[in-house]
Amino acid sequence: MPGDSTNLNTNAKKQQTFDAIVVGSGISGGWAAKELCEKGLKVLMLERGGNVVHPQYPTATKDPWDFPHRLQLSVEERKNQFIQTRHYSYREDNKHFYINDQDNPYEETQRFDWIRGDIVGGRSLLWARACYRWSDLDFEANLKDGHGVDWPIRYADLAPWYDYVESFIGVSGSREGIPHLPDGKFQPPFEMNAVEKYFKSKTEAQYPDRKVIMGRTANLTKPVQGRGQCLARDLCHRGCPWGAYFSTNASTMPAAYATGNLTVRPHSLVNRVLYDDQSNRAAGVEVIDITTNKTEEFFARIIFLNASTVATAAILLNSVSSRFATGLGNGSDQVGRNLMDHHKGLSATALVEGFDDMYYSGRRPTSIYVPRFQNIDKRDAPFFRGYHFGASASRGRGAADVPIGIELKESVSEPGNWHFGMYGFGECLPYADNRVTLSTDKKDKWGRALVKIDCSFKENEKLMHDAMGEAAADMLDAAGFKDIAVSNKMSFPGNANHEMGIACMGRDAKTSVLNQFNQMHEVKNVFITDGSCMTSGSCLNPSLTYMALTARACDHAVTELKRMNL
Repeated sequence: MPGDSTNLNTNAKKQQTFDAIVVGSGISGGWAAKELCEKGLKVLMLERGGNVVHPQYPTATKDPWDFPHRLQLSVEERKNQFIQTRHYSYREDNKHFYINDQDNPYEETQRFDWIRGDIVGGRSLLWARACYRWSDLDFEANLKDGHGVDWPIRYADLAPWYDYVESFIGVSGSREGIPHLPDGKFQPPFEMNAVEKYFKSKTEAQYPDRKVIMGRTANLTKPVQGRGQCLARDLCHRGCPWGAYFSTNASTMPAAYATGNLTVRPHSLVNRVLYDDQSNRAAGVEVIDITTNKTEEFFARIIFLNASTVATAAILLNSVSSRFATGLGNGSDQVGRNLMDHHKGLSATALVEGFDDMYYSGRRPTSIYVPRFQNIDKRDAPFFRGYHFGASASRGRGAADVPIGIELKESVSEPGNWHFGMYGFGECLPYADNRVTLSTDKKDKWGRALVKIDCSFKENEKLMHDAMGEAAADMLDAAGFKDIAVSNKMSFPGNANHEMGIACMGRDAKTSVLNQFNQMHEVKNVFITDGSCMTSGSCLNPSLTYMALTARACDHAVTELKRMNL
């Protein structure tokens, strides 16, 4: 049967064996490679996408007029990229970073916007860079309200690892002393403009339970380890030649390469994990070379799966053997379940009168931030969990509805009115029937069963989303802003790019897939530290937590290797 030890190619095993294999090169995969290499292991990083080498980002310094469609997408591109174009970030200047939808279909039982990079570095080149520590408000949520299994860790377990990764990646922000939004090791924050400072003062005076702070972001305000300070160009989505925001390519991968222990293999689609019945361990992985369509096998003592949540689910479910008939480490029947994402879609805008003598410079790479303020010390809302807001104030140009010529030129050279905008992210509860499975009758171009996704936001998320719109309108009104308009259309799962779950951490192997160190309960030498491992979703951006969990898991894995336990 596929996956049995009798099928392992012993010659290939001698030629293609490493200490560790890392599947995926995104935010968590890059961290796994760095940590394992720096601890002395020979590491193979496998990435399905093409190579991208820092600082060689092809569009990073181009002007808008250098693009045939002035940064817009053609009708044909929208037709062909029918999934990726669902997301605002897919543009003419970065479309080369994304996956080809025609060649990589999946089934949507209910709409799920699977937005995917297809490059070395993955979505670390494309993320919004928001960095917030989770707290015990998040880690204890499942236990307290009964939705999902209990996290096997608490904030104290992760705090030193938050310190560790923040110090390396560089996070700008302000210390605020908010218990449920722990402070970190920050670089100086970006600055609020005059209207944002006014909104902060009005909001905090009107609502004692609400704070308005500068967003915490992995954009450098001081140089770090050869990476330059952010120039506030707001072109991060193209890749930054200065390395001024954290990415695998600019940060963790150079550190891993510096050890001499890293091998990176792009164009390598991991199909399944090979399981050895005799040792009760994973032996390696099977890879499809997407340039030749040939299948190869690579072997290692430990394996880190960091392919991103849905892709990791597909790998696990496809890794069947005589021991695991329904997927690797799936004795709990939890692999593929509890798929989560944040719900978004709120757009609340207003006109700001006054401040005509005020302006700002640069295009700041982060917004201001209103931390969660409901269901903190007690349940005070008709829904479980909570949400946060981002916001910003800006000025456009003067009116353009004047005749062409000198009048038009003079008009647009003057700043227009101030406007204020808010957006929100809300938590999705873990639901067992929000899940990833494999198709029983449809295959992709490589002969693999198609991924099938059945996921939706439910009543709790809808109640929360309605409340987000009402709260935003109230805050804009309390600030004295005018012409308030709220569009509160709810996003579809996947579109926030924070997909989590499918192989959750837990205390009991009967109800979870991973232990407190992101180690599979049933396959001790496999670790999963991408979004798959998350037991709940919080309303906070999760990437900083992925990094901290990864560094912690790598430390444990190498310790166990030295003890000969793996």
